[in-house]
Amino acid sequence: MADDSAQEKTEQPTGRRREEAKDKGQVAKSQELNSVSVLIAAMIAYKAVSDLFGSTLLQFLRSTYMESSSIQITVTSFPTQILDFMKIAAIIVLPVLVFVLFGALVSNVAQVGFMVAKKALIPDFNKISPLGGLKKLFSLRSIVELLKGIIKIFILAIVSYSVITKHMDSFAFLAFKSASEIMTALGTVLIELTFKITLALLVMAVADYAYQKYEHEKSLKMSKQDVKEDNKQSEGNPEVKGKIKSLQMQQARNRMMQDIPEASVVVTNPTHIAVALKYEPKSSSDAPKIIAMGKNKIAERIKQIARENDVPVIENKPLARSLFKSCEIGMEIPAEFYQAVAEILSAVYQSDSKRLPMLGEMNG
Repeated sequence: MADDSAQEKTEQPTGRRREEAKDKGQVAKSQELNSVSVLIAAMIAYKAVSDLFGSTLLQFLRSTYMESSSIQITVTSFPTQILDFMKIAAIIVLPVLVFVLFGALVSNVAQVGFMVAKKALIPDFNKISPLGGLKKLFSLRSIVELLKGIIKIFILAIVSYSVITKHMDSFAFLAFKSASEIMTALGTVLIELTFKITLALLVMAVADYAYQKYEHEKSLKMSKQDVKEDNKQSEGNPEVKGKIKSLQMQQARNRMMQDIPEASVVVTNPTHIAVALKYEPKSSSDAPKIIAMGKNKIAERIKQIARENDVPVIENKPLARSLFKSCEIGMEIPAEFYQAVAEILSAVYQSDSKRLPMLGEMNG
């Protein structure tokens, strides 16, 4: 039970997990939205070039009909006739294709942005495995897609039926209309039908995109163990990082111990805290610096090295505690400690006049 619980994918995906999914081409994308975008682009293209489309097609049909009696299809004329036909087709179709391509591009970029799925470009023969195909055929995702298809057909049938029945009475009078009037009437119905079908598809596409995004986020979720492993790979093993940090602290402590022989005095608690001060009156600041400090065992080691190198060890509980609490190694002591430190340094100077000359500068 504990193992199963640990493997439950309840955690949000990490940034690394999302990047890996993008490299594999696993993104939240709705094909339904792409299809609707292409359909909308085609409708806009038709609206934009309908006049050109109609006039060009009408002119082509009229000229073909008028010259039908004189047109001769021969080995020499056939390539030219085909080329003329392709030019007319290009004038009609090319604008629509440009709009459709633009619509498809905008839809994809809006959903997933600009991206290159490197790993998705690598051939994967498991995708064409018959066994894998059977598993996908009877998977939950396939059932959902089947239900979506049935619902789509049902909704489109309702929309189409409502539009056609709305104009059913007017269809009876088309027999008494001219050809152009019939084409206009049918075109009006077709445009209304296309618009309403597109609107219904758009609503379903937005819902499908929301579903695809939910499924994508669900598939990316990780177990707590997965998150730990991901953090190990992206940030390094915590145990290794701990050892490195411990080694760095040890090196810093060793450097600190090496500086103690240069200290002017060591102020103690007397047993729990030790702070080593170095005073150089000729320096730019003329303020004592803390070159080492520590508690317990480290404090004992500081005092031991100080005694071994004839560095005075002075007991001053309040000062030692205050310096340890408010200062860091390498910083100058704050101004509020000048008086107390000056008194200690003066006492040291009195006992050893060679150690600290010019103490009066700090007092001043």
